[in-house]
Amino acid sequence: MSKKFISKNEAKKLIADLSDEFVVINNPLYIYPDYEIYPLAKKVLKPVKHLSAAVMDMDGTTTTTELLCIHSLEFMIRTFSNRISKSSWRGLDEKSDYPNIIGNSTTKHVEYLIKKYQKYFRKTDVIEAFLFAAFWTLFFGKDAQRKQEVSANLKQFNIINLTGDSYLIKFKQNLFLDEEDKAQIRKYLYDKFNKNFSSFTFNDYIRLGIDVYYQRYHEILERIKIGEGRFVADELFGDPNKHLIEAMPGMSVFLPLIKGLITEQKDLFFNFLFENYQNKEKENFTLRQIEKTRNKFFDLCDYFSNSPMKTAIVTSSIFYEADIVLREVFKVIYSELNHLLSDSDFKTRILSYFKDYNSYYDSVISASDSSEIRLKPHRDLYSIALYKLNIPKEKFSEVIGFEDSESGTIAIRAAGIGLCIAVPFAQTSGHNFKAATYICKKGIPEVLLKHNLFFK
Repeated sequence: MSKKFISKNEAKKLIADLSDEFVVINNPLYIYPDYEIYPLAKKVLKPVKHLSAAVMDMDGTTTTTELLCIHSLEFMIRTFSNRISKSSWRGLDEKSDYPNIIGNSTTKHVEYLIKKYQKYFRKTDVIEAFLFAAFWTLFFGKDAQRKQEVSANLKQFNIINLTGDSYLIKFKQNLFLDEEDKAQIRKYLYDKFNKNFSSFTFNDYIRLGIDVYYQRYHEILERIKIGEGRFVADELFGDPNKHLIEAMPGMSVFLPLIKGLITEQKDLFFNFLFENYQNKEKENFTLRQIEKTRNKFFDLCDYFSNSPMKTAIVTSSIFYEADIVLREVFKVIYSELNHLLSDSDFKTRILSYFKDYNSYYDSVISASDSSEIRLKPHRDLYSIALYKLNIPKEKFSEVIGFEDSESGTIAIRAAGIGLCIAVPFAQTSGHNFKAATYICKKGIPEVLLKHNLFFK
């Protein structure tokens, strides 16, 4: 259409011609307009003949890090309200809170939590929590954009040159601060700057809450990065053996499969995948069905060895977070494959793709590639991924997308991808997956073993 300015009636007609299904996406409170209306791609319901690309979420779909994000959001509410222990507050509610804090942008997550829990906040605790988060980010944080945003927020309260403070500088030599150090720093910062704060607007709470969330999450990631995962797991969840970052079930088979890497030892891959399937589901397979499924899996291996898929990770996490998480999860996948496969040139070749996630993915799209206000459920990240993978619009029907959240499935469909697979895990089981083409509650093993990756 050549006209640039149109009437309401013309707009209605144009929108109606785009699709038969639409979604309303609410913007952050500080954005005009209040909401946007997106047409959704038509669902691809027939079995596919060819797939040229796969786009997939990171947290909750590829890896298990969503629990760390939830913990960090809960930590923000606890510090703002001085309800640190479980006895003073049992924490976020899985049914009412989780659907609103998984899958969207950090701003939308924090916005929801501030709106619900603001009545419990204490000004003293908000100031202490923010100032410490700002100190940690400026002194120990690794993400340059986070430092800039924290500095801007400090400036709003007339606090400048925090990094030049002689008392704080002496803590910089510590790799990690113990609780006594943290308490001293909080008290020092509060005593020095509390008079700079008069009152907080709702938007102030959001900005400060975001800073506290990121500080906590990044502190955890840094500790995992240097090998303190067991200590962190014990501190946060009371279980030192809990894996904080690992591959979701089936990923160690799915990723090499779609890249056409499984040309040998197919039985080992199939058996490993079948073991990843939940016991209750395995009981539904007869021996004949197992062999039939095995043969279909072998056919997929042969298909992708001739037509490997382009692949992209699409995450609302910033690149700093995605880089650490993907490096850790690829260590897990490498280890699983190393134990699974027998020694051979084939094993050496396949492992070479999993020494570094950059050797595997054709593109990694993170929040750093867009803007905080354009993250999921907006289509932007997936649209960028399709562009980076060089997939033309007429080929979008050959793309398959995987997400574990309501917002993610909306983003996939809004980007023009009609084959959208929801793979919910425990914390997203309550999401509304109306946008998804298929819902596979048992994850990737179900996608492959029950649906044959939706091929004929």
